[in-house]
Amino acid sequence: QVQLVESGGGLVQAGGSLRLSCAGSGRPFNNYAMDWFRQAPGKEREFVAVISWSGANTYYVDSVKGRFTISRDNAKNTVYLQMNSLKPEDTAVYYCAADRVIGTMLRSIYEMEYWGKGTLVTVSS
Repeated sequence: QVQLVESGGGLVQAGGSLRLSCAGSGRPFNNYAMDWFRQAPGKEREFVAVISWSGANTYYVDSVKGRFTISRDNAKNTVYLQMNSLKPEDTAVYYCAADRVIGTMLRSIYEMEYWGKGTLVTVSS
């Protein structure tokens, strides 16, 4: 089992920044690629970004490229999502997740093995 706990969400004005953290415990953290997904009110959960187990490779959905950065610190069992130039359409509950899919590419929710409970990000206009 891997337990994941997100933190760092909150209310921010458009154009602002937030950094989300996801702390992992249980099985070796560096066995897993780590992902961020988000779910806006009334919408399906969507993929945001993934980082390989080593941190060497990343992949982002087009809507956040150039604004969001995913990173990880395996010594601290933590993955981060730095979010800059936030827009109202970024408002959502953000979830971190762990998977063992080979390759760094777009992920499906069905490929995730473990999920956190989420942290709410609200971007006001």
